[in-house]
Amino acid sequence: MACFLNKSIPSSLLLLIFCFISTTAELQRLRHEPNYDHDALNFLVVGDWGRKGQYNQSKVALQMGRIAEELDMAFVVSTGDNFYEDGLTGVTDPDFRQSFTNIYTSKSLEMQWYNVLGNHDYRGDVEAQLDPTLRSVDCRWLCMRSFVVNAQVADLFFIDTTPFVDKYFTHPGGHIYDWRGVLPRKNYIQNLLKDVEFALKESTATWKVVIGHHPIRSAGHHGDTQELVEQLLPILEDNNVHLYINGHDHCLERISSSDGQIQFLTSGGGSKAWRGEVKDENAGEIEFYYDGQGFMSVQLTHSDVHIVFYDVFGKALHKWSAPSSNQLNWAI
Repeated sequence: MACFLNKSIPSSLLLLIFCFISTTAELQRLRHEPNYDHDALNFLVVGDWGRKGQYNQSKVALQMGRIAEELDMAFVVSTGDNFYEDGLTGVTDPDFRQSFTNIYTSKSLEMQWYNVLGNHDYRGDVEAQLDPTLRSVDCRWLCMRSFVVNAQVADLFFIDTTPFVDKYFTHPGGHIYDWRGVLPRKNYIQNLLKDVEFALKESTATWKVVIGHHPIRSAGHHGDTQELVEQLLPILEDNNVHLYINGHDHCLERISSSDGQIQFLTSGGGSKAWRGEVKDENAGEIEFYYDGQGFMSVQLTHSDVHIVFYDVFGKALHKWSAPSSNQLNWAI
């Protein structure tokens, strides 16, 4: 795998400059500087993928490469559960190459990957995925617990959602979670929420996009994450967040909030999918649901947003667009 910063990469691919900006609490700041039109931002979203190519992971990766080439993407967002079943065992774990480097091989995917952690990642050596050493193995990789990416027309807020979920602490189901860097949990969550709220209020971007592993609203197997509904959602609503993007449920879906302010987008079809597992608790707000493998593209400009969900064959299953507006009711 050639490094995307290598001069041999075609000029059509972007160059990135990361500027670390001082911050407090849990949220680190990055700036994404592309070498193309600053009035547009295109990126792919995939989640729940790390299975050494199995369960159609390789087929999804192939189609991601095709769409990335067609739409001139800036980067890829991973919504977590990057390595199944139990994360990585360390920075030398061969699963990193077998589930990431050796799978996403299209030249058009030689770009930055922004990754959040999922609950399965916390079952292994969670700090291995956060270790900068992995960038020497594959320079596309960047994973932090929580961080902000300032990118042209949008600010992207990546949130570490696993520590919010009570059951991982009270009834772990026989699994061992690596809580280094999280405990004491109450302080960790309070600091994170405080910093997220501050960063959202501070943002002047046309689009505010929040990414986490766990869904806030979902009609899939796991359904709504009540802890996020109670603790995170009010902050998003108060600060005019436009998109909340997640994985965890192994499906593709779009749900509108009751007032139309936030679109809840699930892209958790990177490998193993859960056929037939649909709940109706959000039935009145479900705009799209697909219980198979696939991924999503996001295109943002100062004037509009364009979302497309693709299946494992690269077929566009669902498209949605809306104008840039602070109004509560978006055009469908």
